[in-house]
Amino acid sequence: MANLIAIAILSRGPCGLSRCITYYLVAIAVSDFIVIITAVVLNRIGRIYFRDSYLSTTLACRLGAVLVRCSRDGSVWLTVAFTFDRFVAICCQRLKAKYCKGKTASLVIGIIYALSSIKNVPFYFIYQPLYTVNGVGRFCDFRVTFYTWPIWQVYEWLDHTLTPFLPFLLILLLNNLTVRHILAASRARRRLRGADNRGDMEMANRKKSIVLLFTISISFLLLWASYLGHFLYVRVTGDGYFSGLDFNDPRYIVQEMVNMLQLISSCNNVFIYAVSQNKFREEIKKVLVCPFTAGFKQEKVRREKC
Repeated sequence: MANLIAIAILSRGPCGLSRCITYYLVAIAVSDFIVIITAVVLNRIGRIYFRDSYLSTTLACRLGAVLVRCSRDGSVWLTVAFTFDRFVAICCQRLKAKYCKGKTASLVIGIIYALSSIKNVPFYFIYQPLYTVNGVGRFCDFRVTFYTWPIWQVYEWLDHTLTPFLPFLLILLLNNLTVRHILAASRARRRLRGADNRGDMEMANRKKSIVLLFTISISFLLLWASYLGHFLYVRVTGDGYFSGLDFNDPRYIVQEMVNMLQLISSCNNVFIYAVSQNKFREEIKKVLVCPFTAGFKQEKVRREKC
């Protein structure tokens, strides 16, 4: 519901944000919504509580793994694209007019979705049935070749490099450059304006964009840190990923904790918008109060007619 509310509010465009920012935030909210549906509702809840349903078959498990990774990668790289867009808008004034446009944002979003889908197709072929019931494969387990064939080892390193190692580094780099530019620009602007900086709308707009940018970026970095640590632990120790359903096994608990933190990054953006954007908070209040105000107006009209 949180992501749906964010999509509805941002699509209307009443939050004082530019068109390209709105496009990126809507795309991130859509990707996050798909992540929650595929990874949490269909994969986690369906696998644990509906073990005899179609969702527990190996075919559904394979398709679900691909869909989860496509939507997850899309969400991550859209965050990177949003960070780069804000970097250009703040630090590259000459490029800003050409790049920070709605058409460019739409093109970038389409390319990210397409590349994320192509990149994750091989994941369909790395799984085998965990066990078989009446000739039907159930759940997913990694094939032995996934750990032994060099091509799969290269692909796994490539997968983790593209998501989230490279985005991690790009976000840190872009944020560092943006901060340095803002600090330098703020010092120069204060010198020009002197002691009176009240009513400086340009600096206020910059601060608003930066608060939104850094809250989303820092949230992403913190929540993905455990995922990186778990991957490095598996590669260094040589232990495979846990594929069973033993809820008391420490390896299962650790792996699911890592997955939980990763998935939280796909459902907290609406709260970030609410904290950092005054107009977004106002729109949320309108949406929440709307059913009650509508009922009150109908009752008032009915009484007037009587």
